[in-house]
Order: sequence, then structure tokens, then C-alpha cells
Amino acid sequence: MLSTTTTAENVIQHHLQALGNNNLKELLNDYTEQSELWTQNGIIAGMENISSFFSYAFTLLPKDKSSLEIKKMISKDEKVYIVWTADSPVINIPFATDCFEIKEGKITWQSTAFQTIEKLTNHNRHR
Repeated sequence: MLSTTTTAENVIQHHLQALGNNNLKELLNDYTEQSELWTQNGIIAGMENISSFFSYAFTLLPKDKSSLEIKKMISKDEKVYIVWTADSPVINIPFATDCFEIKEGKITWQSTAFQTIEKLTNHNRHR
């Protein structure tokens, strides 16, 4: 039998893999309709809104053109904390942090905060 910590970490590992693969269907399997994602712009609640948030994130971090590195992961019982960085042709994220609460194998609550540096696109360079 897996411990609660292992289970929570497994959910987050699945979440990160789905994120890196831009696999919205798999990523949404980690959430429920009651899940909340707290961001610096407010609370995102429900599957439709969470889906929209990650669909937009995929445009910033396209599959096979992005790198995401976990700098630190701490877990205890149903909670997981990560510090991460990411880079893509569209955006650089030199610092980000997420906190998760996992219940019954689902992310019920998540908070995220990140610093972003937008990169010039070819379109912007030709203006």
C-alpha cells in the first residue's frame, strides 16, 4: 500500500508529465469540478476554467520546445510544494512556485505564483 506522501507525489508527477506533454485530457484527470487554482490574478474554479487556464499555458510552453525544471519538491501527507523554472521560445519563467493539496488522488487546491519574461516573437521584431 502506498503512503499518503507517495500518493500525493505520484499525482504531482503525473500532473507535471501531462503539463510537459501539453496533454490537457490527462492533466484534467488530476482535478475535480470542485478543485480551485489560486493565482496572482484570482481564483480559478471548476473544470472549464481550469481547462482554459492550462490551454493558455500550453501556448506559452509548447510541447517539445520548452524546458521545465523542478528545483525543489517538498511533500508531507496530502500537501506538495514545488519551486520550478521554465523556458520556451515564447516566455522565460525564472522563478515559480506551486502548492498543492491532494485528496483521494485528485488536486483539490493549488496555488501558483510565477515571474514571467516575455520574449520577442518574429512578428514583434518586424514592426
